[in-house]
Amino acid sequence: MTDARLRHGRASLTLSFFVQGVTFALLVTRIPVIQDRYGISDGLLPVFLAAVPILAGVGSVVTEKVVVRVRPGVVLRWAQPVVMLALLGAGAGNVLWEAALALGVFGLSVGALDASMNMMGVSLQRAYGRSIMLGFHAAYSLGGIAGASMAWAGAHWDLSLLVSYLPAVVVLLPGAFIGSRWYADGASAEAEPGETQGKGAVASVSFKLLMPLCLVMSFAYIGDSTVSNWSAKYLQDVLGSSEQLSTVPYNVYMVTALLGRAVGDFGVRRFGAVAVVRGGSVLAAAGFAVVAVAGGAWTGMLGFTMLGLGLCVIVPQTFAAAGRMFPGASDTAVARLNVFNYVGFLVGSPLVGALGDAWSYRGAMLVPMVLVLATLVYAKSFGAESARYGGGHERPRTVDVG
Repeated sequence: MTDARLRHGRASLTLSFFVQGVTFALLVTRIPVIQDRYGISDGLLPVFLAAVPILAGVGSVVTEKVVVRVRPGVVLRWAQPVVMLALLGAGAGNVLWEAALALGVFGLSVGALDASMNMMGVSLQRAYGRSIMLGFHAAYSLGGIAGASMAWAGAHWDLSLLVSYLPAVVVLLPGAFIGSRWYADGASAEAEPGETQGKGAVASVSFKLLMPLCLVMSFAYIGDSTVSNWSAKYLQDVLGSSEQLSTVPYNVYMVTALLGRAVGDFGVRRFGAVAVVRGGSVLAAAGFAVVAVAGGAWTGMLGFTMLGLGLCVIVPQTFAAAGRMFPGASDTAVARLNVFNYVGFLVGSPLVGALGDAWSYRGAMLVPMVLVLATLVYAKSFGAESARYGGGHERPRTVDVG
């Protein structure tokens, strides 16, 4: 594969990560408005919210089967428009079954999208011979910030969901679809569609070997969902902040995650993936500890800042480690690992809520702290020789292609 094609493939995939960040943020930040629009009861809302990650897990499993016959770029090219149209559908409907249909399609297609995006990211990183995975996830974080800002603008000006969603879809959908012409992956230069990872490759993925990374993925998303679902309530109810200040921690978390991912690839190239994951785990655990013992809102904000910088490196490196662990079956490994993204999301928020109600929210923060810290036990799973890039660790055949 030429250097130019790699550069174009990297740029187009970065755009896809950004678009998905915008799309997902536009959905999750307007959940209360969606609930009001469709008259979804408080009792039924958790069912809708749980259905999306469950269906996303199904979409990821289906993608594992599909990429045996077609390249991940084909899946991504068609999954991304479906995700955005499902978002638009969620904003355009009026009756409950329309919400169920739109969110169901969103869940299935977002699972395929997440899996195929990360498959391509892992493959491109292998072709580059150096860490670039964190950069893709930095684009996702940037998209999340942009999407949350759009959602704030829609709420501020009291725009309908359809009017809030339409500009993003009209602008970003054609851009992502046109950009998909330049999708590339490291395997596509060496094999015909479907030949890269066939049935033998699927069989070669040992769940026993993959399990440590699956646990790390779940722990990371339990931590992430704790911040996204409970940071505002914790700051206001436990630390006594104002309502306005309570909205700040998640924004701080997203911004620090973006900053950490923007520079994280340099850390991996210089120190190796094991050191970066260990450092991120310790920093994230320390962040949860600070949140748990905070005496005031600003100390709590410091803890959430530490969490953003620590957690942000773990998920991208977990996908990269799965690709290195099974170089002949990385697509299959990534698809299976991606399911545990949704497992962590499903477990995290209810777990912290139940512990907070039964015990205390300060105590509840110690549970994700311990789980994130447990990543240290599995850090060696990130330590294949090819995990170490740059600063004396660069593979000799690597050419800088952008």
